[in-house]
Amino acid sequence: MLDALYIHIPFCVRKCNYCDFLSFSSDKDMRKKYVDYLIKEIKLYPKYTYNTVYFGGGTPSLLEYEDIKRILDEINISSDAEVTIEVNPKTVDFDFLKSIREIGINRLSIGIQTFNNNMLKILGRLHDSNEAIKTYKNARNAGFNNISLDLMFSLPNQTLEEVNQDLNQLFSLKPEHFSIYSLIWEEGTPFFKQLEQGILKITDNDLEADMYEHIISKARQHGYEHYEISNFCLPNFEAKHNSKYWENKEYLGIGLGASGYIGNLRYKNQMQFSKYYDNIDNGILPILEKEFLNKKDIEEYSYMLGLRLLKKGIHPGDEYISKCLELEKKGFLEKQDGAFILSKKGIMFANDVLTEFL
Repeated sequence: MLDALYIHIPFCVRKCNYCDFLSFSSDKDMRKKYVDYLIKEIKLYPKYTYNTVYFGGGTPSLLEYEDIKRILDEINISSDAEVTIEVNPKTVDFDFLKSIREIGINRLSIGIQTFNNNMLKILGRLHDSNEAIKTYKNARNAGFNNISLDLMFSLPNQTLEEVNQDLNQLFSLKPEHFSIYSLIWEEGTPFFKQLEQGILKITDNDLEADMYEHIISKARQHGYEHYEISNFCLPNFEAKHNSKYWENKEYLGIGLGASGYIGNLRYKNQMQFSKYYDNIDNGILPILEKEFLNKKDIEEYSYMLGLRLLKKGIHPGDEYISKCLELEKKGFLEKQDGAFILSKKGIMFANDVLTEFL
C-alpha cells in the first residue's frame, strides 16, 4: 500500500563543501513557481492518503510557510501521520517554526552536522553552534516534541575527542532521534578537489571505526536504541518515513530529481527545471529514469535494505539462505528471533555485507 510521500525541495542558500545533492540557489519567485509545479505534479497522481510525509532537500525551510501550507492542503494526510521537514538553523526562526507546527508539521530534522565552529566553517555551513542550539530550543518552544538532529563524523582532521564533544552536546539537548553519518568524499565537490590537492586527507580507517564504536556505545549509555546503521532513537521514536525505505515499501517521490517506488517500478524524476516543468505542462509525469523490477530484484532490494534495520533484519527465502549462512559463518550476520541481523562485526563492514545481495 502506498502511504508515504517524499517531496524534494532543491534549493539551498549555498552548497556545502562536501555536498553533491541536487540543489540550487534561488529567489522567492523561483521557489513559488516550483511549488506551483509540485502541486501540479501531485495532481497527476491518484489521491492517496499518506501517513508519512517528508520534505527533504536541499533546504526545505527556505520555502515560505504559506507555500508549505499550499502543498499540505493539496494532499490527504491521515490524522496520526508523521510529517517531517528538514531545516537549516540559518533559515528558520521561532515564528517560522511555530507557523509550520500549526499547519501540521510535527517532526523536525535539523541539519547541524557538528557543534564545532571551526569544523562548521570548513564544511561550508552557514550557521554556528549557538545558532544550532537556539534553533533546537526554539523548536521545543514552538511545540515540537519529535526532533531529529543530523550529525557527521570522520570529518577532516577530526579527533575522537572532538566527536565525543559533539556527542556530549547532543545528549545534553536530548533529541528524540539523531542520525550520524561518516563523511563521504564525493567527486566534483570542493572537498574532493582539496583531497586530490593534498589539502585535506581521509580519516584513517581504524580511527573512523573507533569513532563509530564510540558513538554506538555512548548512545546506548544515554538510552538511545541503535535501530538502523546510522540512526538512533529514544524508545518508540524511530523515523517512520525513512523506515519505509528500509522496509522496501512503496512511496511516491515528487519534485526535481526525486525518486519513488510504486508497484514494481522504481523511478527518478527529471533533473533539469526546464524538462521537469515542460513534462508537467504537457500533463506527463516528469520521470527521467525507470527501473522495472522482477521478483528477484524486489527480493534483493528487500534484503539489502532490510539488513540496515538492526533489530528486525531479514527472513530470507530458500534462494538466499545459503548466502546468509555463509555470512553468519564469517561472523557478519547472526540469528535473532528467527531473523538474520547484522552482527557487531557486520555493522562495522555493513557496506560490504549489503552488496553481497546485489
